[in-house]
Amino acid sequence: MPSTEPSITVLVVDDQVLIRAGLVALLRAAPGIEVVGEAADGAAAVALAAETRPQVIIMDIRMPGVDGIAATRQILAAAPEADRPRVLVLTTFDLDEYVYEALRAGASGFVLKDSPPERLINAVATVAGGDLLFAPRRTRPARPRNRPWWRIRPRSPAGRSRCCAWWLAAGPTPRSPSIWSSPRRR
Repeated sequence: MPSTEPSITVLVVDDQVLIRAGLVALLRAAPGIEVVGEAADGAAAVALAAETRPQVIIMDIRMPGVDGIAATRQILAAAPEADRPRVLVLTTFDLDEYVYEALRAGASGFVLKDSPPERLINAVATVAGGDLLFAPRRTRPARPRNRPWWRIRPRSPAGRSRCCAWWLAAGPTPRSPSIWSSPRRR
């Protein structure tokens, strides 16, 4: 008897064939997830995203040709507002600059490739539901080091919600504005 629950459509983008095949096999085995395509680079991902219109795109950041950040920008710019896919960045590179650039490009989440399989499946469901998701190790430093979190000024409402996620994840620091400080006792 076929399942009546709607499935989450996913496009997998990674330049490494073995990684991509493993991700596709893992996602196809997961209930409620349907893989609608796979691409080996950013240019193919842009074309395939326009053709298949997935709900979630699992995107590698570093690929030859068009990288994941540029592909994310192109895909989100070309998609209609009501049907915009959620991009979940998946990478081995544990660098702040990649996290920041991916979020500025419009990514909805960031997960490292060494995450357990169930975390990836949960991440797909989380971003498909409209939430932002960050790998636990990446939550604190996911902002540019040369600018404090309270000085980041996003240009769009989506960017503002991502900044709110950064602010909440970063928590108060010794150099935070006084509005985050607890009231002084007198």
